Amino acid sequence: MNGCKPISITILGATGSIGLNTLDVIGRHPERFVVFALTAHQQIDRLAELCFRFQPMYAVVATAQQACVLQAQLQTAALKTEVLYGEQALCEVAQASETDAVMAAIVGAAGLKPTLAAAKAGKIIYLANKETLVVAGALFMQTVQQYGARLLPVDSEHNAIFQSLPADYQGNPQMAGVESLILTASGGPFLHTPLDEFATITPEAAINHPNWKMGRKISVDSASMMNKGLELIEARWLFNVTAKQLEVVIHPQSVIHSMVRYIDGSVLAQMGKPDMRIPIAHCLGLPDRIVSGVKQLDFTRLSGLNFFAPDFVRFPCLKLAYDVLNSSNDASSCVLNAANEIAVAAFLDKQIRFTELAQVVESCLQQFSGSTAASIEEFLFLDEQVRSAAKTWVAGRAAS
Repeated sequence: MNGCKPISITILGATGSIGLNTLDVIGRHPERFVVFALTAHQQIDRLAELCFRFQPMYAVVATAQQACVLQAQLQTAALKTEVLYGEQALCEVAQASETDAVMAAIVGAAGLKPTLAAAKAGKIIYLANKETLVVAGALFMQTVQQYGARLLPVDSEHNAIFQSLPADYQGNPQMAGVESLILTASGGPFLHTPLDEFATITPEAAINHPNWKMGRKISVDSASMMNKGLELIEARWLFNVTAKQLEVVIHPQSVIHSMVRYIDGSVLAQMGKPDMRIPIAHCLGLPDRIVSGVKQLDFTRLSGLNFFAPDFVRFPCLKLAYDVLNSSNDASSCVLNAANEIAVAAFLDKQIRFTELAQVVESCLQQFSGSTAASIEEFLFLDEQVRSAAKTWVAGRAAS
């Protein structure tokens, strides 16, 4: 990097856990990175603090009212950061000529359009928004290839697989001697909870992950293992593998983050502490290894590593994701994701029980089993229809 121009980065979802961890890594390497734009949905005060520290050229929020509030805060500090708002602004900063790379860390389907805009602009994309591939995997991967974008996986599991595959892997598992990809899962906070207690699980308990510090939505997904189901679909597109080449294994310690099984019997794994700064630093630093701020793993302090097969009775959401993977309809993963987002929001608002998360999703999968989509507009229209149906299911549950 000596004598090289710093990489200019736009962070979509700067106030979330991935965004904050990204900025932590960037802050350790001011000679390597500059921040072009930061975006946030609701946490305006936190976004202002980040702007004070990193002084981006642009900050993007959701509404005009939020933009006025943030602009006033920044003007008080005499910052030159320009404040924009709305979905179009997200797309503009993601595709701006001044930015080299985009950290796609907006949670949910809301991250689809700006991430697609970054792909069309041929950017380096650090992908933490799994819904981009879950909702419209074929379309997104085609766009990445068509416009010469570079896609680097930030999710700990996919980054672990990325690190364990050959450096020149080009999406052909047979040529690379790959038999299968093994995604590890912690099992979440309810791995050993008696099944007859699942109906009384509270949102507070569901977001209390034993290993990882994450946002509320992804924490609930981890507790239900829908998160692992979404990651299976994401891995299918990232690495061009089939459902039969994707395994899930419960690994409560979260030390091995995922593995690649080769045809000669070898299994390569990536290990480390459960800290998202490791995969983030790996992607940001390529082809170099850079300091992440994470302490080294001390093998002498490990009490043991355990592995279990996932239980579909305990985790029906994972079974639904496998069903989607095995179906011939790519649009079904869009249905899965949209229904799950509504179900999780309803659970967090205490409108439905934890055991009803899978019921909402399964109902929508059945209702929209024949749906198809090919363009971004069609995917977003289907997404909207599914959300409406899921809300109707939730409303019916509340009225009963």
